[in-house]
Amino acid sequence: MIGEGGLNYLGIIIFQTLYIFFSCASAAEFSQIRPSMQEQLQLPTKDWLTNGGDLFNRNFSSLNEIDRSNVNELRPIWRSHLKGSGLQTKYSGEAQAIVHEGVMFIITGADDVFALSLDSGEILWSTEANLSDEISTICCGWTSRGVGFGEDKIFVGQLDGVLKALDQETGSTIWSVQAENWEEGYTITSAPLYFNGMVITGFAGAEFAARGRVKAFNANNGELLWTFFTVPGPGEVGFETWPANNDAWKTGGGTVWHTPAVDPDLGMIYFSTGNPGPDYNGSSRAGDNLFTASIVALDVYTGEYRWHFQQVHHDIWDFDAPNPVVLFDLPYDGQVRKGLAQAGKTGWVYILDRTNGEPLVGIDEKSVPQEPRQITSATQPIPVGDAFVSQTLDIPAEGFELANDGAIFTPFWEDPILLRRSEANWPPSAVDPMSGIMYVCAGERQAAYSTREGFEQVEPGERYVAGSMRFAPIATTGVVAAVGLRTNKLVWSQRWPSRCYSGLVASAGGLVFAGRNDGRLTAMDSRNGKKLWEFMTDAGVNAPPTIYEHNGKQYIAVLSAGNLLASTKHGDSVWVFGLDKDGLETTIQIEEITPPLANDQGLALYRQNCVFCHGLRGEGGHNGMPLEGLAAFHTDYVSNIISGGKNNMPSFASAFSADQIRFIAEHVRTLNPGTLNRNSR
Repeated sequence: MIGEGGLNYLGIIIFQTLYIFFSCASAAEFSQIRPSMQEQLQLPTKDWLTNGGDLFNRNFSSLNEIDRSNVNELRPIWRSHLKGSGLQTKYSGEAQAIVHEGVMFIITGADDVFALSLDSGEILWSTEANLSDEISTICCGWTSRGVGFGEDKIFVGQLDGVLKALDQETGSTIWSVQAENWEEGYTITSAPLYFNGMVITGFAGAEFAARGRVKAFNANNGELLWTFFTVPGPGEVGFETWPANNDAWKTGGGTVWHTPAVDPDLGMIYFSTGNPGPDYNGSSRAGDNLFTASIVALDVYTGEYRWHFQQVHHDIWDFDAPNPVVLFDLPYDGQVRKGLAQAGKTGWVYILDRTNGEPLVGIDEKSVPQEPRQITSATQPIPVGDAFVSQTLDIPAEGFELANDGAIFTPFWEDPILLRRSEANWPPSAVDPMSGIMYVCAGERQAAYSTREGFEQVEPGERYVAGSMRFAPIATTGVVAAVGLRTNKLVWSQRWPSRCYSGLVASAGGLVFAGRNDGRLTAMDSRNGKKLWEFMTDAGVNAPPTIYEHNGKQYIAVLSAGNLLASTKHGDSVWVFGLDKDGLETTIQIEEITPPLANDQGLALYRQNCVFCHGLRGEGGHNGMPLEGLAAFHTDYVSNIISGGKNNMPSFASAFSADQIRFIAEHVRTLNPGTLNRNSR
């Protein structure tokens, strides 16, 4: 019997044989592909050649030098500052680094690109995008999630709608095209995908009356090869799901936030789509509104439609699908199937046969509550198995009333309705192709939805939401979950005190790496989520790590740059970690963490104000977490928590002076110094 956590030995051998067979078949069919393209068809080993690690978007490395037994020995090898790029509050650092032949390529939230030496972190070249401050159609922070690589070029999509190719050796521009216009609502936030002589990208903009699309360009010169509209027009497949008596389809949304996946063997490209427009009012767009909030498969060479699966019919909740699709091959009922999985904002993983879009694990259409003014769909697809986040609310936030237990798919109109807002957003998931487990990075919060009657159609480029989604003023928590792809059942899950907003990368060493909002990079045991290692950087780690090999040794790299929407500290650093015992780490300029300073002022203030919650010796008290191991953190970090509050702890900025806060911070750093900190797990 094959268990959810892994295949038996015979199953592993059979699966590996089939996997090699499929890979060889793909290579033979596309023999004209350059060597770097051949590598993109395999699980990453030495290099990390595409956003997501490989064409299947698995975010999984087959390297295993760093494993559960030695990950606690990881140390920083080098750190490189990116010239202050992206330090302003409006920027977010969400990019995953690309690695090829001794060079790392990374992009900042300002769309500035850097090439770094793997030996030292030295900047080999850099380019500045010089984006105009006039760009006004950016939904969710100025950001980029990575660059593309192929044919000795670095491909860059920009927030101003420009797509360009840079020489990988010098950074000079080889070609540049205006792929779309930001004035009409289109921006590029995802990493372009290189495949077989093409550069393929989607566009953001559903909140600005855009009509979603994916485009393929010639990698040599930027010539447009094909376009697929995610909202069909008259005569196209799916147009019948839009009103025939108005032009809602022209501003129908369905934009694509992430890098697609490709199966060269099938000749198909896969992606998932954003919300319809307007976001929160469905009264002018009767029908299911294809292909919004959907998984879509196209012919990768022509852009022709192949199949789709819609996750949310006639979405009015912003339950779009920004998490990247992931491809895998696993046995079901004794037969290896070509699968696809996508973690949705609904809190479910959708598991499909990627040859035809049919569910590999059941998905049932179930009746949902109705609101005639919203023209809501009578049913919604509900996967069989376990949701990775909650689907209802038990207690409403202060100032809000609970309707229908705050359940998913509860409709609303003018009066605000409080609902669960638990989701996997853009931070990518990881899939272990051997165990068949998908690791999902998510968050849980509450939000009040409302809309209004009589909104007007707008022109492309104008704000187009027709309502509001207001987050309740309570703590947002994070969820990291391991989901078995053969059953859609939870293998394990754990709750974090803040939103998981970085994405995950897994490895054959039995590890899952994740960034944290407070600036840590952490490593977890892939079997149970137990934290095995952490390192505190100097800014929010809100980007997925990269795993690679250099000079025969394994390394982990991550961008530590902060994030607007996660409200994390900004920075401009790339950090690289390895098991090296000596050498390059001596060149790192790390701010020294000074020993904690015992002081009478801090002790007195702590006893007067903090003991009730945290205990006399920091052991934890009423509603307060233990204060453990804070000597390993900067005094400024602890002071910021006291000043700004965190989780259930309120802000004390108005209660104490800056000096008093620092005295308290120094005191709590002296408490329980030999214990691993649990406050920010």
